[in-house]
Amino acid sequence: MNSRRNFIKKTTIAGAGMTLTSNMTFGLTTTKSKRKVNVGLIGVGLRGTNHLVNLLKRDDVNIVGICDIDPSRIAIALKKIEEANHKKPRIFNEGDYDYRKLLELEEIEAVVISTPWLWHTRMAKDTMLAGKYTGLEVSAANTLEECWDLVNIHEQTGSHLMILENVNYRRDVLAVLNMVKQNVFGELAHFRCGYQHDLRAVKFNNGKKPYGGGVEFGEKGMSEAKWRTQHSLLRNADVYPTHGLGPIAAMADINRGNRFVSLTSHASKPIGLHHYIVNHPQGGKNHPNAALKWKQGDVITTTIETARGETIIVTHDCNLPRPYSLGFRVQGVQGISEFDYHTRRIHVEGTTEGHGWEDMKKWLEKYDHPLWKKYGSSATEAGHGGIDFYVMNAFIESVKENIAPPMDAYDAAAWSAVTPLSELSIENNGEPQDFPDFTRGNWIKREPYDWIKDTY
Repeated sequence: MNSRRNFIKKTTIAGAGMTLTSNMTFGLTTTKSKRKVNVGLIGVGLRGTNHLVNLLKRDDVNIVGICDIDPSRIAIALKKIEEANHKKPRIFNEGDYDYRKLLELEEIEAVVISTPWLWHTRMAKDTMLAGKYTGLEVSAANTLEECWDLVNIHEQTGSHLMILENVNYRRDVLAVLNMVKQNVFGELAHFRCGYQHDLRAVKFNNGKKPYGGGVEFGEKGMSEAKWRTQHSLLRNADVYPTHGLGPIAAMADINRGNRFVSLTSHASKPIGLHHYIVNHPQGGKNHPNAALKWKQGDVITTTIETARGETIIVTHDCNLPRPYSLGFRVQGVQGISEFDYHTRRIHVEGTTEGHGWEDMKKWLEKYDHPLWKKYGSSATEAGHGGIDFYVMNAFIESVKENIAPPMDAYDAAAWSAVTPLSELSIENNGEPQDFPDFTRGNWIKREPYDWIKDTY
């Protein structure tokens, strides 16, 4: 296609794929371009609609096409587009592969993919092959082969891919990242993170309520219950690592002077979903789903080693009752921080009193990232506390400049590889698994982002 050839001619990395430096960080670039970016969306379910709403608030985006196999989601999307006084886009809803017709539209230069996990890699590959700048929801891949596919197609075509990991833009995450870059904790030794979120009501519903409330899934389910629950039935792995691991990877310079080397994983017994079914008013011991044998352990713990000698503990915990937490810890030779929505505490040797913890409020204020200082008021209406504004803004600004995004194909592959590697380790009684080097050795010379300077 002409659009693909023209795209590859314009890119600075065609045929090579590897970008060593970039003038883009986790935020806005210095671009003054006011031109509009023509965007297509594949998948306008709950997550895709959230992206759509944020894109419609921008004055530099045209929504050219949308694709979804669910007519009700198409109707919701069209209503929001009409309410925003945008032109009606082309609609693609004729089966699972109709998204390929959307990719044939010459005028589309960027595509946002928000579909069930098993479609992520194949759609991203097709999008890059079509010469479009690709925004891919998490997780990016399910298998090691898919991880390599993302890297290989990026390098083959020169088309960029950005993994849309929004937690990297959380205000406290960026403040702690700023602290790391300013050496508050000294040389780093250890991190903790994860995805700890009670999703039982998301994974099940009764076919009448859109957000949980029952014990049905699959064909009888709605929204994520149609597809997400099946992974817990068939896979014993950390199937959703990037919300916790993405921010830690940025702090540890993964793929940019450091890399993941190996991991070990262990899983607890799977009892949470069975307990939910048999004790639910719409379930019970005689409900057909009560006889299911769930495979995914309720708490999966993965320990990653890095080339620089740090360790990272990643926890997946979605099938038991618990408050939401990503459980961040950053620990170095000079201090430690543990932070999340429910607790933010810090100890810095020689600064905080004695051996006790100190509330992080004044630290977060002191090291508040310039992005949040400048654009916080603009972000408040976006989803997830404002972080969706920043991730989509980074995507659009990267498209305008046609530069490597802050979270690229190599990051998508490395972060997502935790899923298949954790599965292998658990199957083999915690046997260590080696991480592929998706950068093919270039992590040694790729430079970390300058989080402050390159933002403005």
